[in-house]
Amino acid sequence: MLRTIAYLLIAAFVGWALAAPSHFGAAANAALAFSTQKFSWFYLWAVFAMVVASLVLAFGRYGSIRLGDDDEEPAFSRMSWFSMLFAAGMGIGLVFWGVAEPLSHYVTPPPGIAPKTPEAANAAMRYAFFHWGIHPWAVYSVVALAIAFFQFRRKLPITIGATMSGLPARMQGRWVHAVDLLAVLATAFGVATSLGLGALQINSGLARVFGLPVGVASQVGIIVVTTAIFLASSASGLDRGIKWLSNTNLVLAGMLALFVLLIGPTSAILETFTTTLGRYLSEFVQMSLRLTPFRAESTWVGGWTVFYWAWWISWSPFVGLFIARVSRGRTIREFVIGTMLVPSLAGFAWFSVFGGTALHMEIFEGVPLSEAAARDAAIALFALFDTLPASLLLSVVATVLVLVFFVTSGDSATFVLGMLSDRGNPDPSLRNKLSWGVLVALIAIALLVGGGLKALQTAAIVMALPFAVVILLMLASLLRALRDEADRIEREERAMRRRMREQARSNAQ
Repeated sequence: MLRTIAYLLIAAFVGWALAAPSHFGAAANAALAFSTQKFSWFYLWAVFAMVVASLVLAFGRYGSIRLGDDDEEPAFSRMSWFSMLFAAGMGIGLVFWGVAEPLSHYVTPPPGIAPKTPEAANAAMRYAFFHWGIHPWAVYSVVALAIAFFQFRRKLPITIGATMSGLPARMQGRWVHAVDLLAVLATAFGVATSLGLGALQINSGLARVFGLPVGVASQVGIIVVTTAIFLASSASGLDRGIKWLSNTNLVLAGMLALFVLLIGPTSAILETFTTTLGRYLSEFVQMSLRLTPFRAESTWVGGWTVFYWAWWISWSPFVGLFIARVSRGRTIREFVIGTMLVPSLAGFAWFSVFGGTALHMEIFEGVPLSEAAARDAAIALFALFDTLPASLLLSVVATVLVLVFFVTSGDSATFVLGMLSDRGNPDPSLRNKLSWGVLVALIAIALLVGGGLKALQTAAIVMALPFAVVILLMLASLLRALRDEADRIEREERAMRRRMREQARSNAQ
């Protein structure tokens, strides 16, 4: 039933986008502008609350509770686990924006900072850390933790709706079932747009390396080929396809970053990481809650920070469900550290290497990389490689990396959509996964040809506003359930200690 309703609604949205792309785009843009302008404060407070809650859960009373039975071991090694959650979470985005975003902030910095100055360069790196660091991973962590706890500890289906079972009975009702439908739509639209937008960057890389023409025909071909690859990976199962690809991703990304670190301005990169991390931590709360109410003309915070927060929230059903599925057996403390702090540090290192190198080349070598990024963000990374030794090799590795990240995301997405549309089945059928993979690929191709891809991305982000409320309810449900679980564990421990004392006294007599 859920799958049928989802198919019909997706068909209606895509039909609207194809039949009247300008009308659909205008409606989506208007809805996005309304949600980000009128509710900017809500997005900032909601995400900051998730950050605080994640840290409290990790280092407070509930940190030792295991996501599974008390004696259960993790299903995957730490290396494979980290690789999978990182690849599903934002791996391809880091490759796309690692160079382009710092350059963009350098040219158009936050309000109150002059463009193309040392202060603008420092702010550019600091806000890249901010937008891709602890905050987005806190969103994923809260959603994934709630799903994992209720499935592995309470033995409930692995769905978004099941996470509401910790709320008072009067707050539960039929609306909970609509949450799963919203999650399916957000995931399908988000994955379809990522397939289309990811094809653009792969096309740019192949054009640089092999001279492949940049155009719709090439991009459609890329979608077809990558879809075939991730469907084949999906058919091989979670323990083989996604796991193997994710490990490959991590190795390739690490080798590429290490190579650029060594052949690039090494000292400048390390100094950039050090000073940016310090400023990021010292201004953490200020950036978390920063708006510009007395600058009527400023749209920077809404266009970057609030947009990003909405984007991460809209992706949280997909990423949260996948992370939950591969995290069985972890303690809450290990889970939060692994899903929030470790990936953030990896992202900081990535931006320091690539963004720091790009800014160094722009400022000290006079290379106009910001102009290339402004023309097309997809080619910014390749423009940077042109300034370094072994540029062709770097471009080849980067293109392969984007392709593998792309395939991993598609593989993960079909797995999640299969679970969501089959009432939380942790092992969805191959037919179910393949049907979703083909569907999202067809959506991406249709909208790429019809020019409605950006509009659908905007529509997906609009869903973040109601889903932010859902995540806060999930958090409240989780906290209530964890309180009950901790109380139960403490009662059992007291009872066990009492029995041990009684046994000791009995033996002494």
